[in-house]
Amino acid sequence: MTEVGDIKKAFRSRGLCVVIPTYNNVGTIRDVVVAVEDYCADIIVVNDGSTDGTGEVLRKLPGITVINSTPNRGKGHALKAGFRKALELGFTYAVTMDADGQHYASELPHFLAANQAHPRSLIIGSRNLKGKDRPGKSKFANEFSNFWFMVQTFHRLDDTQTGFRLYPLKRMGFFRHITARYEAELELLVFASWNGVPIVPIPIEVYYPPRNERVSHFRPVADFMRISILNTLLCVLAVVYGLPRCLLRHGTRVLRTTYSGIFFAAYTMFVATPFVWLAKCSRRDINSRLFCIHRLIWHFARFVVFKHGIPGCKFRQDIKENPDFDHPKIVVCNHQSHLDLMCLLTLSPRLVFLTNSRIWHNSIYGYLIRQAGYSSVAEGIDQLMPHLKAMVQRGYSIAIFPEGTRSADGTIGRFHQGAFYIAQQLGLDILPIMLYGTGQALPKGRHLLKKGLLYMNVNSTLKQKELQQHGNCRQQAAWLRQQYARHYRVLCDHMDQE
Repeated sequence: MTEVGDIKKAFRSRGLCVVIPTYNNVGTIRDVVVAVEDYCADIIVVNDGSTDGTGEVLRKLPGITVINSTPNRGKGHALKAGFRKALELGFTYAVTMDADGQHYASELPHFLAANQAHPRSLIIGSRNLKGKDRPGKSKFANEFSNFWFMVQTFHRLDDTQTGFRLYPLKRMGFFRHITARYEAELELLVFASWNGVPIVPIPIEVYYPPRNERVSHFRPVADFMRISILNTLLCVLAVVYGLPRCLLRHGTRVLRTTYSGIFFAAYTMFVATPFVWLAKCSRRDINSRLFCIHRLIWHFARFVVFKHGIPGCKFRQDIKENPDFDHPKIVVCNHQSHLDLMCLLTLSPRLVFLTNSRIWHNSIYGYLIRQAGYSSVAEGIDQLMPHLKAMVQRGYSIAIFPEGTRSADGTIGRFHQGAFYIAQQLGLDILPIMLYGTGQALPKGRHLLKKGLLYMNVNSTLKQKELQQHGNCRQQAAWLRQQYARHYRVLCDHMDQE
């Protein structure tokens, strides 16, 4: 994303605004607002009792929302006022910036990118302070705050005093209870950590003006006294509230994951596998036997996804047009998580998958999927074609993850051409399906389930004639990947605000 107009649209589509608290910054506030307007059109300025003409400057700036507060009540109060206004206006996220000019508006696209990669997280701009002419009291305050944050949360951050942050407002309901002054930003970090809000630091550059031009409202004696008292209270709260809450949340995830794992393994080994073995030993013809196995898998998947097999996760689907699985097709879908397979299995009992060799040889459910007619991609497409053709002739559609592997960050990876080659060789249409939320509930490389929304979008079927207009199989893969990436970004912009 390079065009400023695109960045502005992305800020608005994701429900992002910028909140700027100010107190006596008459010399810098106009330049700060004007610079921000290049990237974000939704700006809230909280004028916290300024007496130097800041209010007059703000009145001459059109198109921004100004909150006036008299008398000066502190940065914490200004942040709360800005957050309340942002929520009232329907925003989901708020970027906070200082009004003294030390934060570069050109860093805003980096916050946007971090928000897209880590939705519902608190993004903090970790300042590069090497070589900066910083006041000694500022350096000490930051190190002091970093130490106590680690004591209170068991998490380490290099810059807890930065004011350049992106807050997920709907997860920050506790902001109403923070104190009113300088120490509020530390409280927000501590309470966010205790309440399970991920905190993601990103590097930023800052500008420190010459000493004779700096405007500081930090009162060394009074503010250090307030911070010391606050940290004492937070340490007590950490023992009686914060750390027990974190342990409870982690324990709940362990129990949720254990329940799901035991439920899945028990059903597979003690219900599905014996049923498949009995079906195999029966005198039924292969078509009848296969369909019985697939109906069993289909019913199990629907129970898991729609009922209570994935605790803490809600499932929602949007089907553009009801897919006709009586006519075989190639189903392609983005791949984020082990949960993807279970979501797709809810669609129809007439669905087989191409799997990797690890899934194919799994000791718990490998026998089940082999008997169900699934195929291992390790054999190679040319060797698979006779088996796939036979399954299609029996009335089964083939589901393929064209990325080949799970996406670690949820983005849409490169599409391989295998699915399009199979579709072309067998004369099948392609049904595009998009999944959201599975990678957040069970990310690649993680083993504990998180709460979340699982969403499946079933799009319109693409006919072979339409696909061939986009070139050969490789070109078709690149074209469809572009469609996925564009629609997935729109989907994320919408879903990440819920």
